[in-house]
Amino acid sequence: MGKAALLTLLLAAVYTVQRCGSFSQSVDNDFTFTLPAGRKECFFQTMKKDATLEIEYQVLDGASLDIDFYLFSPNGDLVLSEDRQSDGVHTVETVDGDYEFCFDNTFSRISEKVIFFELILDHMNDGEEQEDWKNYVIGTDLLDMKLEDILETINSVKARLGKSLQIQTLLRAFEARDRRIQESNYERVNFWSVVNLVVMVVVCVTQVYMLKSLFEDKRKSRP
Repeated sequence: MGKAALLTLLLAAVYTVQRCGSFSQSVDNDFTFTLPAGRKECFFQTMKKDATLEIEYQVLDGASLDIDFYLFSPNGDLVLSEDRQSDGVHTVETVDGDYEFCFDNTFSRISEKVIFFELILDHMNDGEEQEDWKNYVIGTDLLDMKLEDILETINSVKARLGKSLQIQTLLRAFEARDRRIQESNYERVNFWSVVNLVVMVVVCVTQVYMLKSLFEDKRKSRP
């Protein structure tokens, strides 16, 4: 491989990295919020035709760890619904418009819920104009290696890194929920331990008093 060909490959790789953002077709967003008892919270996401919307949610804290979930299309039709679930993953093919998804905690009158959800938007940039790389060849000295091969490799690495980030985010959500459950159990154990200790002390004092009263001479001595 000559120096000229190697330089051409290096410049092409740098150029591809600089343009990598324009080929990105996946957007990942996550959010955690607290939903009070008896309340309903809705969010909106603008989507394009022939794109993919993936919604993943999980209840991190709150009694029973459950929530009602609803997803509505841009024209207001109910796409899917779930009742009293602790987590869920849903993927839908979208059209142009704003999709609405709601978390409903109106069935609970006491307990608030801590909810984590993640949105993964795929194929959002398919309609944008892109350059045609299929017939672009770097040089004959590179055995007809096309720039799209390098681009495919970079996009593959980027997709795997994005998937790793999604898995790490999900694991953090699981860890947060498990930690909250453990802390709640710890506080509950401490509370009932104190209650049992107080009851034991009261019972002990009562028994001593009753036993002492049995041996008291209540007869009055006469002068």
